[in-house]
Amino acid sequence: MTDLHARHKAVMPDWLALYYKDPLEITHGEGRHVWDGDGKKYLDFFGGILTTMTAHALPEVAKAVTEQAGRILHSSTLYLNRPMVELAEKIAQLSGIPDARVFFTTSGTEANDTALLLATTYRRSNQILAMRNSYHGRSFSAVGITGNRSWSPTSLSPLGTLYVHGGVRTRGPYAHLSDAEFIAACVEDLKDLLGHTRPPAALIAEPIQGVGGFTSPPDGLYAAFRDVLQEQGILWIADEVQTGWGRTGDHFWGWQAHGASGPPDILTFAKGIGNGMSIGGVVARAEIMNCLDANSISTFGGTQITMAAGLANLSYLLEHDLQGNARRVGGPLIERLRAAGAQLPGVREVRGRGLMIGVELVRPGTDEADPHAAAAVLEAAREAGLLIGKGGGHNTSVLRIAPPLTLTAAEAEEGAAILERALRSVQ
Repeated sequence: MTDLHARHKAVMPDWLALYYKDPLEITHGEGRHVWDGDGKKYLDFFGGILTTMTAHALPEVAKAVTEQAGRILHSSTLYLNRPMVELAEKIAQLSGIPDARVFFTTSGTEANDTALLLATTYRRSNQILAMRNSYHGRSFSAVGITGNRSWSPTSLSPLGTLYVHGGVRTRGPYAHLSDAEFIAACVEDLKDLLGHTRPPAALIAEPIQGVGGFTSPPDGLYAAFRDVLQEQGILWIADEVQTGWGRTGDHFWGWQAHGASGPPDILTFAKGIGNGMSIGGVVARAEIMNCLDANSISTFGGTQITMAAGLANLSYLLEHDLQGNARRVGGPLIERLRAAGAQLPGVREVRGRGLMIGVELVRPGTDEADPHAAAAVLEAAREAGLLIGKGGGHNTSVLRIAPPLTLTAAEAEEGAAILERALRSVQ
């Protein structure tokens, strides 16, 4: 793999990040496991950044892709596309958005970019509210609203962005408050902000911040925000790229944890729906989706082969109640990791929901993020046969755990034991 790494560096951008001091080539996978170029087997607790949602090499998805490839791979959106319509029908119904329309893209970045286009056009405003510590993709517009310095290489943007407090419960000026007081303080902050600016087009928010380190506000915050936003007609965009499809266990969509009186105005999705195939998309009620007054198409969004994969993958998820499995397996996994973390002074917090878990590391005896420890744990876990991710706000000091939703209780315990040993070896 040393030769492949050298070739990679010779033709790829310097800013294209790779995990590990000795980067890993994954050659194949099955279930919750993958193998590298040297034949070593790993338990996968990151799923290609939450993208391998059900399982590696899931037979139902592989069969659907193979059969579709034998018919036609692609035709663009200029032609009627049966698999695209069928998947759109399912997603529209699952979204809970009335009179919903669905537009498919190739990624979560493009989905959020489309949502921003719709919201700003519909509202005739280029002002966007976004959450501090947020991440919404790598396009020019998505980078411009990202509230995480580590993933925002430029401040130039076609949008005016105002950052709202509340995405991180245990840090910042309101961390000491009770949940109810925290929500009340964030709502008052939002009201004050809106009193000093022209009405924005929309608030975009991840129910659980992904790249930000799997942080989230208390349940109910976004419902309270929505009440304020609706007074001025400001739209609510729920970025469900990482939280959708039942990963949080308790709910099918992350926004549902907040007890809102209704669904968001716009919902974006991607990652897990394709189980590795490039699918993203936007759901919005018809009056918002249809507000554009110029023609548009998508060359690769909704292409037949990805739609076939999405249909098979979504059907498998629903038929096998993988949301329920995320709850049943994820709950004990979180508690297992919390018990281990309580004995380690470098573990500040274990948080999450379902199979979306973050372990935040700090320098022992302080509240200071420890990105070096996070990198070391990542390496130690890899050496022991476990792949995990990392993230966090200004410093990448949060271990991110998001395995395929078919994870078994035995595999959860195996991964937790490896991770605990890795944490102990570093600290």
